[in-house]
Amino acid sequence: MSVERDHHVLVFAPIGRDGLASVELFRSSHLEATSCRSLPELVSEMTAGVGAIFLAEEALFGKDTSPLAQWIESQPPWSDLPFVVLTSHREQPAVLAWRRSIVALLRNVSLLERPVQPMTLTSAIQSALRARRRQYEIRALLAAREQAAQELETLVVERTRALAEANEQLRLEMNERARVEETLRQAQKIEAIGQLTGGVAHDFNNLLMVISGGLDMLDRQTDPARRRRLMDGMVQAAQRGASLTKQLLAFSRRQTLRPEPVDVASQMGGMRELLDRSLRGDVHVEFDFPDTLWPVEVDPGELELVILNLAVNARDAMPNGGTILVRGENLPDLNDKQIAGDYVRLSVVDTGVGMGPEILSRVFEPFFTTKEVGKGSGLGLAQVHGFATQSRGTVRIRSEVGQGTSIELYLPRSLSLPARDRDLIDLKMARPKKSNHGRILLVEDDDEVAALVSEMLDQLGYEVTRAASGAAALGALADGRAVDLIFSDIMMPGGMNGVELAREIRRRRSDIPVLLTSGYSEAAVHDAELAGLQILPKPYHIDELAAALSAAKSESGLDTESKRFSRR
Repeated sequence: MSVERDHHVLVFAPIGRDGLASVELFRSSHLEATSCRSLPELVSEMTAGVGAIFLAEEALFGKDTSPLAQWIESQPPWSDLPFVVLTSHREQPAVLAWRRSIVALLRNVSLLERPVQPMTLTSAIQSALRARRRQYEIRALLAAREQAAQELETLVVERTRALAEANEQLRLEMNERARVEETLRQAQKIEAIGQLTGGVAHDFNNLLMVISGGLDMLDRQTDPARRRRLMDGMVQAAQRGASLTKQLLAFSRRQTLRPEPVDVASQMGGMRELLDRSLRGDVHVEFDFPDTLWPVEVDPGELELVILNLAVNARDAMPNGGTILVRGENLPDLNDKQIAGDYVRLSVVDTGVGMGPEILSRVFEPFFTTKEVGKGSGLGLAQVHGFATQSRGTVRIRSEVGQGTSIELYLPRSLSLPARDRDLIDLKMARPKKSNHGRILLVEDDDEVAALVSEMLDQLGYEVTRAASGAAALGALADGRAVDLIFSDIMMPGGMNGVELAREIRRRRSDIPVLLTSGYSEAAVHDAELAGLQILPKPYHIDELAAALSAAKSESGLDTESKRFSRR
């Protein structure tokens, strides 16, 4: 449809001079008009564009009006083409019925009876054209609305795509931030271990001296009392070495925070020796924890790392020595801008050089440090701040130049008992009397360790069969050997570790309990915990071994004695 034809008048009056006279009349009134000589021509011109139609009713007599009716019926919703029809005075019933059908067909009709005045005809056509212009305005509005809707839809699609890209970018940035934070945390752990290296190496050399020297002297002594003293000294040295190793492994382990109820006083007491090894001899550490101190909900390993970081910072702030006070206080119903509820304030106070306001404002920034190059990475206090916030608490620092520094951790109170209090097992039991407690398949690749553990199991009253690998253990079971419990190391050569062996044993012989042991292998230990397997950490005492074996047998749901006798 042409815009130029939107206001065009089509005339269909092929009989007589009405058609030509009407066209001349309309053109004299500055209206574009075209005379059509047939009904098909009229429909064709209407398709090209039209503002109004003037027709004589007799032009439709006897004609097939279906093309015209189809055009009118197919008009878009905004269109209702106006028709001005010139009628006669004939009132016969057939004519009147036909006229009514034509009016129904054309829909928007104005009837003019002959004779009609030129002004009347022109006025009727102009009125029809005005009505048609309003329809075109509606068409323009609908088109504008449709265009706006399409533009809006396009905009929505573009914005949706942009948001999806932004969300993906944000997800990548969050993953990268988490990776960087984990890297920083691990770097801080490595730095903390570096602080311990000198003292721990010195201490381990002393422990090894006690053990190796004691073994050398043991063969030279015949006095039972002196031999007993040498043995006690070596046992104590081994225990101290095991304690230091466990704490070093806890510091170095890469893991997410696992909050649990923690007895602060007990946790700090357990790391006193580690603090003594990492600080100078002129730095004294004091603990001040009331008996009524609440447990807190934190990751115990991360808490120890935080205290170690703060203690090392305090040591460095006291070049001439001094005292570090680690103090705990209950803060019931605490309510300030950052936290609210029951909290424990854990403070690390030193008597060092202190800090001015310009340094205090930046101490929690990653990589900010006042130490010399190579003396610190600037990650310590940033890690402390991250630990406090991740533990649903906060950290605050108070310091004055020459007056020392106090760093305060606010940690949420735990309403649950610490695991140490909840699951405490008294291992100080008497050595069991040697009797037949069952048959154990010991899976251990190290000959010296296997010999020692076999001796311990024999002392506890077990019959021991040793296998040097997982495959050998499965072979022993396949031979139909009677076994009441399998005690296996986690890390072994031969392609099958202790966790995989335990899974295979559960598949073949679910009635046999399995107890695992390990010096250290984080991935395998994690797999064992996921599989619900008990682990006895190395090194262990004979009493701890006895308790672990008893627990493993109890967990199997079968009484060992009953099983043994039922097989005979």
